[in-house]
Amino acid sequence: MDKRQFLSKLEKAILTLPRNERDDILYDYEEYFSNGLADGKTEEEISSSLGSPEQLGKELSAVYYVDAVQESGTTRNFFRAFWAVISLSFFNLLIVAGPLIALASLLFAGWVVAVSFSLTLVGVLINTLIYPEIFEPFNIFISIGLTGAGLLIGICMYAVTGWMKHWFVKYFQFNVRMVKGGMKYA
Repeated sequence: MDKRQFLSKLEKAILTLPRNERDDILYDYEEYFSNGLADGKTEEEISSSLGSPEQLGKELSAVYYVDAVQESGTTRNFFRAFWAVISLSFFNLLIVAGPLIALASLLFAGWVVAVSFSLTLVGVLINTLIYPEIFEPFNIFISIGLTGAGLLIGICMYAVTGWMKHWFVKYFQFNVRMVKGGMKYA
C-alpha cells in the first residue's frame, strides 16, 4: 500500500477525533513517510512496517480518549475511552466490559441505596400528611436514622465513584499498552 492509501485509511480510522488532533496525527505520519523515503525505503516498506492503518487508528483513538478522560473526567470522555479501548480487539470486549459492567452495577446499587435511604424521611412525612390516622412516632425516628445513613452512604459512594474512575483509567491505559506492544511497554 502506498503513502496516499495508508494515510487515507488512517484518516478514516481516526474520524472520531477532533480535527486538530487528526491533522497532527496525519502530519506526523506524512513526516514518517518522508523520513523513510529519505532513508531509501519504498512507500510499501514504510506502510508495512507501520502495520494496519485501521488498527493504528484504533490505538491512536484509544490513547487520545484515555488521555482525555484523565484531563477531564466527564462521563462522556469516560465512555468514549471505554468504547475506544474495547474496539482495540474482541478480547477487550470480555476483559474490559465485564469488570466495568460488574463494578458499574455495584456503584449503581450503592447510589440507589444512598438515595432511597436519604428520602425515607420525606416518604414518612408525606405518608403522615396523607394518612394522619396511622402516624407512629417510631416511623419518624427510624426514617431520621435511615436518612442519616443514606447521607453517609452517599458521601462514601461519591468517594468510591471517584476512586473507581481513577482505577479504570489506569486499567484502560494498561490495556492499551498491552494491545500496542505486550508487557515490554507495561
